[in-house]
Amino acid sequence: MLKLIQVDARGLACPQPIMMARDVISENPKEFEIIVDNGAPKTNVPRFIKRSGYTVELIEKEDEVTIIARK
Repeated sequence: MLKLIQVDARGLACPQPIMMARDVISENPKEFEIIVDNGAPKTNVPRFIKRSGYTVELIEKEDEVTIIARK
């Protein structure tokens, strides 16, 4: 059974969350999630993940967004 890759990028400003997503994508997982909690990463990270060939689902909860990426 594969373990879901989870990345906590809360409290980080761009480009750090994007670089973290890039590092995960380089491992070519079928699915992963990343949590962000401030303005720019909420839009920039999903856009970057989509350009990398993944579909994206956003789950918003209070001030944070969990971005679920799937191939």
